[in-house]
Amino acid sequence: MNTHANIAHWTERQDLAASFRWAARLGLHEAVANHFSLAVNGDGTHFLMNPNQVHFSLIRASELLLLDANDPNALDQPDAPDPTAWGLHGSIHRLCPHARCVMHTHSIFATVLASLADSTLPPIDQNTATFFNRYVIDDQFGGLAFEEEGIRCAGLLSDPTKKVMIMGNHGVLVIGHSVADTFNRLYYFERAAETYIRALQTGLPLRVLSDEIAEKTAAELDDYPGQAEAHLAEIRRVLDRDDPDYAN
Repeated sequence: MNTHANIAHWTERQDLAASFRWAARLGLHEAVANHFSLAVNGDGTHFLMNPNQVHFSLIRASELLLLDANDPNALDQPDAPDPTAWGLHGSIHRLCPHARCVMHTHSIFATVLASLADSTLPPIDQNTATFFNRYVIDDQFGGLAFEEEGIRCAGLLSDPTKKVMIMGNHGVLVIGHSVADTFNRLYYFERAAETYIRALQTGLPLRVLSDEIAEKTAAELDDYPGQAEAHLAEIRRVLDRDDPDYAN
């Protein structure tokens, strides 16, 4: 029997909790920092987010915060979110209604890419081609993502076709229309960044796809049927077997 059935947005909470647990398994998290959020109302201003200073591997569906991006007193509550999480995610959910789900990490290979003088991700394989013309590079890092920095970052996401922000000197931020869509994109971006960084480490010339083939590949993958949903469903199936506490 589900004792939490009366909690609002229960399926969304379980999906988001599963994404935290899996991110920890993959090493995409950073200590008790980094944050994922999910809009749950029509204009995107009410959103779920991880509680302050809780390790991704311990996050449960019932413990996710439900926040209002327009609440000026959000940081004054007893269970207030992390101030930088509020500054970044609150600003995006307030200003970018198309960003239903927002995932920000300091995952290793994406952050290495973000630390290069040229953070462009060239299309050298299928995964890197996935993101061709579909990301924006932020090269104006201004320190911790409090309110002012969050608003600046939100301004870079006004184009809904740009679903990844390579945050120069910082990390990566991925948006999408659901937990499944966004986590799948985060997963593949980290894989793509790893492929590129490891290719650079060989010191050999790169085999870069033409713009035409890169765009064709990206377009084919944009609407590949059911992949993101199947990915999250399988993650939940593994967690239901090995780590079912996420769904409580």
